[in-house]
Amino acid sequence: MKLYLDPGHGGTDPGAVGNGLQEKEIVLDIALRIQKLITTHYIHVEVKMSRTKDSTISLQQRTNEANKWKADFYLSIHCNASNGKGSGYEDFIYSGLSDQSKTKKYQRILHQEISKVNQLANRGRKTANFHVLRETSMAALLTENGFIDNKADANLMKKSTWRQQVALGHVHGIAKSFQLKRTETKATSPIYRVIGGAFAERTNAEKRLQMLLKAGINDAYIEKV
Repeated sequence: MKLYLDPGHGGTDPGAVGNGLQEKEIVLDIALRIQKLITTHYIHVEVKMSRTKDSTISLQQRTNEANKWKADFYLSIHCNASNGKGSGYEDFIYSGLSDQSKTKKYQRILHQEISKVNQLANRGRKTANFHVLRETSMAALLTENGFIDNKADANLMKKSTWRQQVALGHVHGIAKSFQLKRTETKATSPIYRVIGGAFAERTNAEKRLQMLLKAGINDAYIEKV
């Protein structure tokens, strides 16, 4: 499976700004986490990124590269803004697609997995005529991970644990959509699940998650039960 991963904006284009944050920085961090997680924990996955640093790249360059590479899936990572009046998560596919398209199926799966972990209001699955959705020759999804000019959403974006959660949500969605296999060396090997604790307060859960991430356990995440 070939994943083209596109952190939006970059370089001279900061994207949305607010609460001391720039979209280009938040989405690059999330995208790099997605790249690391999916290549570490799943087999037969290739990832090409439109940028891995603060670079200026046109929309045309991004879609041309993905098309030339013959990617199986184009994933564009963004944050939103609306004069401080909006909040929550939403994602988009090309408006010209039918309800029976594979892209629609992938959107449904990723939306569900990301919404499980991002602590954001769910604004729903949507369609649009965005360049990166229209000009790609493969299935393409654009995710809007919160509103950077909304204080509550921005406070989440500032947390590395939240960005890790969001990255994992994207990875879980891709893995389910494309039926990716994990990197266990033997199919018959036992799998042991490690539980890091159960907490009544989310702040305590986030402290434990931060400890696990610092210890190098990069696929740790918080799940509400």
